[in-house]
Amino acid sequence: MELNKRQDEILEIVKADGPITGEQIAERLSLTRATIRPDLAILTMAGFLDARPRVGYFYSGKKKDQHLTENMMNMKVRDFQSIPVVVQESLSVYDAITQMFLEDVGTLIVVDDQSKLTGILSRKDLLRTAIGGTDLEKIPVHMIMTRMPNIAYCRKNEALVHVAKVLIERQIDALPVVEETEEGLSVIGRITKTNITSAFLSLAENHDL
Repeated sequence: MELNKRQDEILEIVKADGPITGEQIAERLSLTRATIRPDLAILTMAGFLDARPRVGYFYSGKKKDQHLTENMMNMKVRDFQSIPVVVQESLSVYDAITQMFLEDVGTLIVVDDQSKLTGILSRKDLLRTAIGGTDLEKIPVHMIMTRMPNIAYCRKNEALVHVAKVLIERQIDALPVVEETEEGLSVIGRITKTNITSAFLSLAENHDL
């Protein structure tokens, strides 16, 4: 979050002389209370200032870089996940390769007849099979996919920074986003390196980094 000049001035006044009322702040800036009301609201909602009735505004002690870190930690998978690219485990390797190119993705999520997560197909899995000289139309993807419990996945309420760590540690491109049911894991989305990069870039731009 980038503060404008007046908001920075208000912050410095409150740091030096808080607790201080809105009227007193406005007087210091030679402005009316109504003029600075939106600025005070922004600073309070952002966590830089706290306000108490009949006392006034005081500095919360939060620095801009602390606020940036908190915003990053508050980013959730549900806010940045994309539509999953899902295939049936009975699909042939040939058709899976076609699907991957048509969808322009690096990972296919494999499900069973009840649409529950059973596996993951990466480019490496498909390439390894394709160069083996076998008939790709006769091999179902369940024979070459990575199976449970070796699949990494996430839930929609997980922190995005945690998912980014998993992707880096496992050196993979994407995770399925799932919901747990009695029958298994239902796939409700996917989170990719591109999703995470876009999210962190937007955060950086908003904080003028």
